Amino acid sequence: MKSLIENRFSLLGLVLVALLALYGVASATQPEATAKPAPGPQKVPVASVTTVCPAPAETTVGVITPPGGKGQGATTLVTGDTTLATMDTPGSLWHEKVPAKSGPLVVAATGSMAAGLEAEQTRRETSGGQRGLAGVRCVEPVASTWLIGPGPAAADVTLHLTNADLAPAIVEVMVYSGEGPVISDSGGVSVLEAGESRTIKVKDLAPSPLVMALEVRTSSGRVAAAARAIMHGGRGVDWLPVSTAPATRVVVPGIPGGGGKRELYVASIAESDTLVEVKALTPDGTYALKDRELVEVPAGSVATLDLSAAASGQPSALLLTSDTPIVAGLAVTGTGAKGDVAFTAGAAPIDLGSVVADNRTGKKKSSRLLLTAPDAAGKVRVQVLPGKGEAPEPFEVDIAAARTKEVKLPKVDGAFAVVVLPLPGSGPVYGGRVMDESVKGGLLLTAQPLAAARMWALVPPITESVAAVLP
Repeated sequence: MKSLIENRFSLLGLVLVALLALYGVASATQPEATAKPAPGPQKVPVASVTTVCPAPAETTVGVITPPGGKGQGATTLVTGDTTLATMDTPGSLWHEKVPAKSGPLVVAATGSMAAGLEAEQTRRETSGGQRGLAGVRCVEPVASTWLIGPGPAAADVTLHLTNADLAPAIVEVMVYSGEGPVISDSGGVSVLEAGESRTIKVKDLAPSPLVMALEVRTSSGRVAAAARAIMHGGRGVDWLPVSTAPATRVVVPGIPGGGGKRELYVASIAESDTLVEVKALTPDGTYALKDRELVEVPAGSVATLDLSAAASGQPSALLLTSDTPIVAGLAVTGTGAKGDVAFTAGAAPIDLGSVVADNRTGKKKSSRLLLTAPDAAGKVRVQVLPGKGEAPEPFEVDIAAARTKEVKLPKVDGAFAVVVLPLPGSGPVYGGRVMDESVKGGLLLTAQPLAAARMWALVPPITESVAAVLP
């Protein structure tokens, strides 16, 4: 009996040893657990785009979606209760004059017509109080828009607001002047019903500023905002381009060469004064402007700097850096007895490409790109898309690091669009398009910073969570 019990315990010990050995082998051969990276947002082609041309009556409007889209899609152009056109072919340019007394033009695209949709309105006047070439990239509804330029004491500035959505928008307009923030009697807050548009004379909000920065923001809904400035004394007319949001590093591209005044506007929303360093990026390189390398901006105010002599008449861009966020823009005055005015503003790099829907060349008209690579060297492909006839072959442009390059667009019969696409390996590229025309009395001109094409949307990752079903 004693021997039997001892044998049973021995057998049990052998089984335990065998199990431990198997566990050790399994542990040694099991692959190490690796932490999976947290999913990030996915880049997907946009499925729909809406943009608003603010005051298209008796102006020419260009609308295009770059070629390459697949599948079905449509673009509709609607003003009030009237549909001006429906488009369904990517790469086809619609370029027409909009009838008088038309309200804001809502351009909406879906499917294959959405990715890269671009629209622009341009008005040309050779006499009268609105003499000039005034162009604007049609704007999309957003929650915040920044604009900077002359104030009501220097120009008749009109703010155009459109709610293209199906829900009301609560809109607030903040005005910053050379003396600080301006508080209007109405508080600058209004409600824009679905489909409603409204014009506001900025002098009714702030009558005295010579220079100003505007923020149009919504606490509910979205709004498309644009502003037109008619300079006092017949000194030209143009739209203020949308500026990038306040940042500590701002690039102001698309400053044409030649004579005339160049005036920089810098706004700070900080609660303390800020010192801004200014550098020019020209075809010859980057340098600090002599006696203009620093501009001091009081807290919550707008400061100006005359760069007419410092710019040396070369095509250029400006690189501004500061310790606190700023907004920046620049006014360009053309030459001649009756000078015109154009505006550019802080812009983002065109990493996804850029499209300009309305350009003219030939006879006394000229359109050109001003491309800047502030960091590493840049390389882009430029494609011209004419309204009629065969498109010319695309061409490539190299931009040296820390320099600006002027690219004259080819002569084309009639209006055309242009697509600028950075190539693999290119550093960040910023740009502007300048269009001008020589007429009796002086040069007509308009400028437009290149904006990132509406090509892609970032979709947040989808993760499983019990929070989705909890009350």
